[in-house]
Amino acid sequence: MIELIEWLTLVTTLPTRNTAARMRLWRAIKALGCATLRDGVYLLPARDDTDVALRALADEVRNADGSAEVLHVAANGAQDAGFRQLFDRSADYGTLISAIQTATLDEKTLRRLTRDFSALAATDYFPGAARDQARQALDELATRLSPGEPHAAAGAIRRLASADFSGRTWATRKNLWVDRMASAWLIRRFIDTAAHFLWLATPADCPPDALGFDFDGATFSHVATTPERVTFEVLAASFALESDPAIAKIAAIVHCLDVGGAPVTAAAGIEAVLAGLRAAASDDDHLLAEASRIFDSLYANYKQEKSHD
Repeated sequence: MIELIEWLTLVTTLPTRNTAARMRLWRAIKALGCATLRDGVYLLPARDDTDVALRALADEVRNADGSAEVLHVAANGAQDAGFRQLFDRSADYGTLISAIQTATLDEKTLRRLTRDFSALAATDYFPGAARDQARQALDELATRLSPGEPHAAAGAIRRLASADFSGRTWATRKNLWVDRMASAWLIRRFIDTAAHFLWLATPADCPPDALGFDFDGATFSHVATTPERVTFEVLAASFALESDPAIAKIAAIVHCLDVGGAPVTAAAGIEAVLAGLRAAASDDDHLLAEASRIFDSLYANYKQEKSHD
């Protein structure tokens, strides 16, 4: 038996002349994945985050000389089932799966499809098999493009001391992308300032005395927690860095760009900058040096944001 849930409705009116405010509202409603019951009446399942989001929209409408109320609705069985149907994303996932299956095999296309999946998943309030199928199709595309891409493995994350990892050789797959770039930066910046890096043609080339990261069987790689943790997040947790708010913000960007999930506003801009650096870099050492400047700047910015709170 399906458990009944509470719903939220945003009831709005805006002056017809205020086209800018109406457009902002429409974009925000679309981004949240609201169902439209009629013009000016929008529906979402009641959760802490949706309540905050709809109340913020209500405030914006009022500031634009409109009227807005957020109401809690307790639906009966038939109404509840009907409301849930309004949030069925199966057809959208089907379209995405078709696009994935016919996609050109290149990294730009993979990044675009990953963003599309993340945006859809963020508004999938009742996820089911369709989301899992789309995720699997995306993973298969990523594997074909980059055969060494890691799979999340079960296991606990152990706390480690950075003092035990000084001056070590660290190895990961060559042709660095976001998770490997950010992980290498984190290692050299906070874990092992004297780290030496090897860029591997295949994971099988990893020397037995090297610390591998971001490939299957590596010392540090993706872990199948809920949600999955990418290598950067695993390293941060292993060395007690995840409590740093600036590291946590960078981790959210890396997670979003590597495996999707909750959208992060800054992610698209960071992705474009890192893609440009990779296109211009002569080798992975050069790329890491350039990317490290970006991550240093991000870290400094997020640290000063926190100090101004």
